[in-house]
Amino acid sequence: MTTISVQAGKTPGMARSRHRPKVAPWLMPLILVLGVFYLYPVLDVLRLAFTHATLLGDEGGYTVSTLINTLTRAEIPQILWVTLTFTAGSVLAQQLFGLVIALVVVRAEKRRLFGATLLRTTALIAWVVPGIAGGIIWKMLFNEAPFGGLNSLLRLIGAGPVQWLSDPHLVMWSVVLSNVWRGTAFSMVVMYAAIKAIDPVLYEASAVDGARADQRLRYITLPQLKSAILVNLILITIQTLNTFDAIISLTGGGPGRATEVLSLYTFNVVFRNYDLAAGAALSILMLIISLGLALIYAAFLPKGDDT
Repeated sequence: MTTISVQAGKTPGMARSRHRPKVAPWLMPLILVLGVFYLYPVLDVLRLAFTHATLLGDEGGYTVSTLINTLTRAEIPQILWVTLTFTAGSVLAQQLFGLVIALVVVRAEKRRLFGATLLRTTALIAWVVPGIAGGIIWKMLFNEAPFGGLNSLLRLIGAGPVQWLSDPHLVMWSVVLSNVWRGTAFSMVVMYAAIKAIDPVLYEASAVDGARADQRLRYITLPQLKSAILVNLILITIQTLNTFDAIISLTGGGPGRATEVLSLYTFNVVFRNYDLAAGAALSILMLIISLGLALIYAAFLPKGDDT
């Protein structure tokens, strides 16, 4: 009787283990897609970085000299500094303006103000404009002649023309401005969705306690948006690091190398110098920088009960 009862007690667990669905068959399509479209290109770039490959097809065996010579070029420190300036300025401004616009849109919708939908749609228009087209648009606005877009406005208030794209000290901020115009919409969408997901009970309780608007923003909205802000920072940082299309159509990296970021430098090395191996080495550097920043951001994400 005891043996039968013990076996009977084991039967439900054994039955559950036998009928437990296997995960591997369901993950295989995802693994294949990631392997073909993501993992293989990364491995191939890693392989090319240890060759003398060019766009003309000559690999010339495997060596570490290409990687070392590429990463120790004299212009690399300047390229990295320009990249840091461009990325930091763009990311901080996109996050700030995206949050502000999202707060304004949400507040306008609660009060049923006219133009809330128009404001949201207008912000999204810049996001869907291709980078090359956006660069051309801003190049017309930054035209340094007196009849240029922004210089015409300055002339109306009695100010002289500004050298938006030829002044080495000013051109970087002109490029950052154009990139912020284009990328703020993405941050606005992320922040808007996160704000709408906040439990209204928190604001109702704060209203009962007599909290001011700035206190609700500081103690309710921003803490609740912490995860969304960090995830958004990861996404827009990676996107900004890979931006070169708007820059190549706006300044081409000039004057000199004042706006030549790492992605544009990599593009020039591969498609103008035909140096595929050096471009692969620079791509690995970009990948390491992106992963490093993503890991730093992710370390601040709430975990477990903190969410």
